Order: sequence, then structure tokens, then C-alpha cells
Amino acid sequence: MASTIARFTLDGVQDADITVHPFATGDGLGLELTRYTRGESDDVVLLVHGLTSASDVFIMPEHRNLATHLLDSGFTDVWALDFRMSGRFPYDTESHRYTLDDIALYDFPAALAELRRHVGDRRVHVIAHCLGSVSFSMSLFAGAVTGIASLTCNSVSLTPRVPAFSRLKLTLGPAFLEYVVGLPYIDPRFGDAPVLTRGWMLSKAVSLFHRECDVSACHLQSFQWGAGKPAMYRHANLLPVTHERMADICGASGLHYYRHVRKMIEAGHAVKYDAGSKAHASLPQNYLRNAADVQTPLLLLAPEQNKVFADSNPHLHKILEKAAPGRHELRPLPGYGHLDPLIGKNAHLDVFPHIVDFIKRHSA
Repeated sequence: MASTIARFTLDGVQDADITVHPFATGDGLGLELTRYTRGESDDVVLLVHGLTSASDVFIMPEHRNLATHLLDSGFTDVWALDFRMSGRFPYDTESHRYTLDDIALYDFPAALAELRRHVGDRRVHVIAHCLGSVSFSMSLFAGAVTGIASLTCNSVSLTPRVPAFSRLKLTLGPAFLEYVVGLPYIDPRFGDAPVLTRGWMLSKAVSLFHRECDVSACHLQSFQWGAGKPAMYRHANLLPVTHERMADICGASGLHYYRHVRKMIEAGHAVKYDAGSKAHASLPQNYLRNAADVQTPLLLLAPEQNKVFADSNPHLHKILEKAAPGRHELRPLPGYGHLDPLIGKNAHLDVFPHIVDFIKRHSA
């Protein structure tokens, strides 16, 4: 069944007008917004993916996806962003040195400018995942983007926290893979690479330690993220077809972003990668510095089986509650891991209604 679903398909959203809106960033990358609309709406929703994935996590055809759920819930103007982390672009398989600061400073302001060119001053609500959530929160708390009516963050935001084994991987992994193994990125499809190539050997080595299933792409995702078997999600929450085509959903990723995440973990909160960077001089060193002044309410989704970012969002909620009591909300998600709140077979029953309720309460 997995082979019957095309990669990068838009078939997961039915009965909507679909248009694609390319735009460029200030540092010279071509990015893309895809609009799904059934009519005018006072409230526009922007969906932001994470590292290794793309806008596809919001429009998967094999289950009721988030974009369709929002459209059916009365939010008839939904946009999905593919920024520089997207698996739809080649940027993550290049030997880049991009940081989350680049994304906060260049990608999101340019994306919002393009979106605003079409929707004007209507309310914009953002739903973000993983490092897309971290970097969008950075952009918002730095004041690089403004006028956001609400922000929903799945799994993590401005205080990344990881299991001990993940901390070890973040410390040693990027340098080992780049300078010893000779791989500037990791691709879940390495298992299908030619025999005895570096990627193939890495995939086979990782699979030796993952006997929980027979999908090599799933094993490599656990290697890339978190500490678990599997790490990214709970198998029981996925349809078999979703699990089988994991390499379609989560693609290749560069390694330098992990270095920035490690700096944040060491600091205890989101920080600038290079404090002396002239290009990023407009960004704060500590992204929580002006937390009390940020008026946008956050919904922090906290999967209770999160083996990637652990208790990151509950920890952040405590900090934000002190800075701005009552402004932000925490929503625990029992039985869910890092990614399955978006791609799980029952996410439309267990997760999406909480997001819709939050947006509606911040719409009027």
C-alpha cells in the first residue's frame, strides 16, 4: 500500500483550492508557501514543519490530516510553509552551516510578508512542530515576526531538553559523521543505497541495535532523534502504511542544526549560536529575555511519551507562567510521542480538537 502514495502529493486535501506561492529570503534561498482554501476567513492558519520533514506532515492522504481538520472546522484559509529545513528542497543535503538564527531572522519574516500580501491584516494563527517550533518561537520572541494571534508548539519550543543519550549524540555525532564517516547529512533512505557505500553501512550498523521493527528508515529516524526504540513516535499510534513510508515523511537532514540545539540545551533555553555574529546582531542572545512582553498566547502541546524533547514544553510553561501568568497554556498528550500528535491515526480525535479549541478562543 505504501507504494501507492506518491511522494510530495497534495491529494490529502480534498475540496479545496490549492495554490503555490514561492518567495525568497534575505540571504538568498527560494522557499514556498502552499495555500489550501475553501473561502474567505477572518482567521488564517499557518502550518510549520520541523527538521527532516516538510509540509507533507500536515496533508498526509492515508489518515485525517491537520490541514483537512482545520478546513472542516471552519478555518477555511490554511497555509503550509516549506522553509529551509524542508525535505522538498535540496538545502539539507548540502554542506551548509545554517543555524536556527538564520531561520528566525530570514525565513519566517519573509514567509509572513508573502502571506500578508495575500491575506492583509487578518488574524494569523501558527501551528509549529519540532525545530520549526523552536525557530518560529525564536522569531516571535525576538520581534522578527509580529501580529501573530496565537502560536501552537508541538513537543518543544524555547527550552529544548533531551534524554541523556541524546545529549551524548548531540555532543559527538555531528563531528563524527562529518569528519570521520564523511557524511554531511543523514538520510532515512540510506538503507536503499548501493551496498558498501557509507550511507548503506551506517544504516546497517544502526539497524543492528533496532529490532523493534523491520523498517530501516524508522531505525535511522531513531538514530537522528531522541533515545528510544522507536524514538520519534509510538508504533501503535501509526497506520502501517505511514510507518512503511517513513522515509517519505521524514527525509534527509543536515547536521549543523544539531550543534545549535546542543548550545541551547547547555544554556537551558534558546540562545544565539554565535554571540558575535554581525549578521544576527538584531537577534537577542537570550530569546527568553523579553518573555513578559510577548502578547501572543502559546499552546504548548506536551506528549507524555516524548523521547525526543522529553519534558521541554512543561518546563517552558513554568517559566512563561512566571513571566506572564495565565497567558499561555500547557496541554499534556497522554500516550503520544514526538511526531505522532501530527501523523497518528487517531490524532484527529486526541490532539487536533485541542488545537482547534485554542485557536477559536483566540479568534474573536
